[in-house]
Amino acid sequence: MAKARIIIHLPGSVILGAEPLKQFYRSLREGLIARGARVEFAIHDRATLPGEVEADEDFHIVDHGNLRHPRVLNTGIAYVYPFWHLDPWGIRAGSSIEAKEFDPQAIDAEAAAEFMEKLRRRQVQKRASRYPQPEERVAFPEGCIAVFLQSEAHRQVEETCHLDRATMVEALLARDDSRPIVVKIHPRDTSAGTRDWLGALAARDGRVIVTEANIHDILASAAVTVTINSAVGIESMIHEVPVVLCGRADFHHAAITVERAEDLDAAIMAAERGEWDFPRYLYWYFRLNCVGSGSGTLIDDVLARISATGFDTGRFGLSS
Repeated sequence: MAKARIIIHLPGSVILGAEPLKQFYRSLREGLIARGARVEFAIHDRATLPGEVEADEDFHIVDHGNLRHPRVLNTGIAYVYPFWHLDPWGIRAGSSIEAKEFDPQAIDAEAAAEFMEKLRRRQVQKRASRYPQPEERVAFPEGCIAVFLQSEAHRQVEETCHLDRATMVEALLARDDSRPIVVKIHPRDTSAGTRDWLGALAARDGRVIVTEANIHDILASAAVTVTINSAVGIESMIHEVPVVLCGRADFHHAAITVERAEDLDAAIMAAERGEWDFPRYLYWYFRLNCVGSGSGTLIDDVLARISATGFDTGRFGLSS
């Protein structure tokens, strides 16, 4: 029987050379080939992918995929570098982590604390985020409510919303709470409409502060974070700031989720009263449910994920 292939489906722009190949995929290909695997790249076409998978008996790894199939794992950045999803359901809001149970008592506290410190050095001290952030430091009122907007135009945001961003912000303004509300525009949202809308809100309500500042400056002063399901929810946890989500997220286990605007007030109070073990949670989420692209065990971790689907990795004809 011929060796099974590992087919990695990537954007056409990458396959055709218009965009660079991410280091994760380069490491994956080189590491698997070094073990004796047959690895091929293919263009990820959502329309044709199911048929391509059914037409062979190989294993498929799909960039930004959401295909559930016994011979498929979906992959993409898991909110913060260097962690990646390698998941049978999808990535981020669509990942299978959403359905798993988190038991903090099953996580070693010392290992979690060490991991948290590494995250803080990598993200907070370096003022780094998934999208480029301004270098200029900005001070915000201590104890403010931090709101991080997303654009419903971006794939998966609209389909995972419980509250859209306008409803979310209006529900915040309706609360009897005098604290400043710091609203950060999403870095990829360049629309004048968003800025006009927020400018009108700030003119109407003196609590509203609209900003495009570095998220770490905002989180350093925040008492609570409110967002739909942005990666900033994870970064808020790194700052140990409680999180209220207004959409589906696979990191909901360490946050309060709101499905109705009228529940937002109670959710904020619950989040601030909660006893959140963020170090253990982030260790569980990233170290136990994702793969690290810079890890010395990356190839073993990937093969273990493939094996967990029920696929016989012996079919790859690996040398070691």
